Amino acid sequence: MGVKGKLIASVEVKCGGHLVHDIFHTKTHHISNICPNKIQSFEIHEGETVKVGSVVNWKYNDDGKDKISKQVIEAIDPQTKSITWKVIGGDLLELYNFFTIITSCDHQWTTWTFVYEKKTEDIPEPLVLLGFVLHVTKGIEGHFSSIKSMLLNGS
Repeated sequence: MGVKGKLIASVEVKCGGHLVHDIFHTKTHHISNICPNKIQSFEIHEGETVKVGSVVNWKYNDDGKDKISKQVIEAIDPQTKSITWKVIGGDLLELYNFFTIITSCDHQWTTWTFVYEKKTEDIPEPLVLLGFVLHVTKGIEGHFSSIKSMLLNGS
């Protein structure tokens, strides 16, 4: 049995956590346009949208390396604005026996939780990936700030 771990990080988002949740829940395909240097593509393999049971595939660039992550949506809670993504394929499963990503939003905060089991003790904690998702979150915040600025300036 591997070594289990849990990492949690929260980042303030001035645009409001509800907008970040909305992007991940209903407009996920826009993330590759918002953060093209990090997310190359998002595809739904099974299901129509991001709903419980949907199988999705992310192509992303983490730490200068192109990677993929195939995930199934395990849970969506509109009240807490959370989505639980279970990794079922891709690069993460080369290092981890299981990997679950939970994103949740509350007022001005977005929280990322990673629950995982490393295959061996010498595998590093997924801190680089945590930094990656925080960077994507800040990219989404910047996107909404740009839109707000354009609207206020009448552009």
